[in-house]
Amino acid sequence: MTAHLHVVSSGWDAGSADRLAAPIRVILADDHAMVRRNLRLLLDHEDGIEVIAEAADLASAASHVNGHAGQVLVLDPRISGGSRIEAIRSLCERASATEIVVVTMEQSPAFAQRALETGAVAVVLKDRADTELSQAVRRAAMGEEYLSPQLAAAVEALRRRVSGDGLSPRETEVLGLIALGHANAEIARRLHLPCRTIEAYRAGIDRKLLLSTRAELVHFALRRHLIGA
Repeated sequence: MTAHLHVVSSGWDAGSADRLAAPIRVILADDHAMVRRNLRLLLDHEDGIEVIAEAADLASAASHVNGHAGQVLVLDPRISGGSRIEAIRSLCERASATEIVVVTMEQSPAFAQRALETGAVAVVLKDRADTELSQAVRRAAMGEEYLSPQLAAAVEALRRRVSGDGLSPRETEVLGLIALGHANAEIARRLHLPCRTIEAYRAGIDRKLLLSTRAELVHFALRRHLIGA
C-alpha cells in the first residue's frame, strides 16, 4: 500500500473527487455500536461515499472487506481486543486491496507512525472525525497518506529521527542481534561485554527508536537491512 504524505488542508479538491467515478465503498469497523452509528451518519451525508457494511470484531471486518470489495476500511484498531498494531497488520494481510483509515483516541506520533508502517494509509483522531474523516477517506481511496494535523508535525519529526536514528555503531550491532532473537546474556557473550552493558545499550535503543516490542525492532532492523528478510 504505497502512500504519499498529505497533511489536511482547508478543503477537499473537487477536481480530485471527479476522478473517482463511482462512490467510495466504505466499511466501518468498531466494537461500539454507537460509534459506528455516528460515523455512518457522518459519512452518509457525504457525496461520493457509500457505507456498505459494518463490523464489530476483527473477523467480521476481514469478512466484510473480502465479501463486499470495500475500497476503504475505517478501523478502530482496538476492535481486536489485543494488539492494535497486530489488528492493522492482520487486516492488511487479509485485504491487501483495501486501504485502511485508522480512527483512534491514541495521540502518540509513535503509534501513528507504526500504524502507517504496518499498512494503514491514514490516521484520524477520533475527536476530529466529524471534520476530518471524510477527507481522510477520499485521500485513502486515492492511495494518499493522511494524518490529523495534531499528529502530522510530530510524525514528520519522528520520521526524520528514525531515518537518521542516532544509534551508535555498537547500538546498531546490538539491535541486529536482538532482532535475530538473541537474549541479552547471549549478546553479551558474543560481544565480550558485561550483561549490564547490553541492557544499557538496549535501553538506549528503545529510547531513541520509541519501539516497544521485539516485532517492531525486527521490522525496523529489516528496513535498515541489519538482518535478512
